[in-house]
Amino acid sequence: MLLGQMIERLADDAFAAEALLSLEDLPLLVDVEAAGREQGESAATYAAAAARHFADHASDEDWLALMTALERAADPGAACLRQMLVWSLRKESASCTCAGGSTGECHD
Repeated sequence: MLLGQMIERLADDAFAAEALLSLEDLPLLVDVEAAGREQGESAATYAAAAARHFADHASDEDWLALMTALERAADPGAACLRQMLVWSLRKESASCTCAGGSTGECHD
């Protein structure tokens, strides 16, 4: 599946939920669910938005990191989604204005 197709298919909640579960990364799933809740979205909707946000706003260095992750991965689709989610969560954490934002303990 091409990257654009994956991002497009993430708009389908069932596909996105299955893709998130297939990552087999419980801490990441918990973080995505929490971030989605903060935005008033499901985890699947958050994942779709995170992928689109990455595609639209990632720097050259972020894309290089994604390509490196893809090159090393047994499952490039999962590696791509994981990298985009981690990037999005990191960007949100860095831009958070709550008292815990700079310590990584935001909203706890």
